[in-house]
Amino acid sequence: MARRGLCSIALALALVVPTCAQNPPDTFRWVDFHSSNDQSIVVWVTRALTVDKWTAIREIGVKYDAALVVTTDRAAPQSLPEDDTFTVWSVSLTSHLVTPLITGVNLRLFDWERFADDMPEDLTALYDNCRNCSTATYFTAFYYDAARHSWEARWINGGQGVPVWNTAPPSSVAWTQVYAVMTEGGHAQLCTWNHFDYGKDKDSEDVVYRYDRDPFSGLDRTSVLSGKMAQDIELKLCRGQDSVQGLARGQDSELCQDLVSPEHGARRERHPVTTPPANNHGRSIPPGSR
Repeated sequence: MARRGLCSIALALALVVPTCAQNPPDTFRWVDFHSSNDQSIVVWVTRALTVDKWTAIREIGVKYDAALVVTTDRAAPQSLPEDDTFTVWSVSLTSHLVTPLITGVNLRLFDWERFADDMPEDLTALYDNCRNCSTATYFTAFYYDAARHSWEARWINGGQGVPVWNTAPPSSVAWTQVYAVMTEGGHAQLCTWNHFDYGKDKDSEDVVYRYDRDPFSGLDRTSVLSGKMAQDIELKLCRGQDSVQGLARGQDSELCQDLVSPEHGARRERHPVTTPPANNHGRSIPPGSR
């Protein structure tokens, strides 16, 4: 099995996961599979994963005493590479403890982002649940948990990250989706906006969420926004000015285009009418002038 894993690594080198150019934190680094200095880590991770199901190791990232590992699984030798499923693992470098974090297809890694002031940066990611189906796209961020000496994934619910996009809208409903990771004031936040238009059946509905970290405890935080706060986030989402490249979608929707248009602003904010009425002939006499 160890030989199988080591041979699979060479095959996986052509599959590049990271899509970002931003430098990672100084305490993190990606393993170089060709470097003799990293072979001990490669062998350790391969042996730790021996009992689990995978075809190739794609990436190994190391921080302190834990490795963030991406493996792929190919259903059959004849299957296409794009049909591979992936699993992200936390592998201890002091024991052989292995913990699966997420599983899916089409993993995309992006920038390191700080989701609360004075907190470490996290590695952001998008991934899908399946191919050739009604795809759902999820967002998460990987971080090193110093208390557990392991890697973890943020905002996990039911085994998946934050749902940000879905290609299967509910029937008889016009569903608009908008999301973005936005940076403001030195930290980032993920915001999502789902607008449901039910036509004549009932009033439309807006659901706005914000995902970040509590600045005091550092714990993951999920907030449902309403009122003016929700409206402000909707406008920021549609403008996309502070969005992280690659981590935004839906800004080209008709809903967003209408929201950021000058005409929409004029409709939302009523100004006093200063033009004279049509029958005004300039003959009015101020009170007390006679």
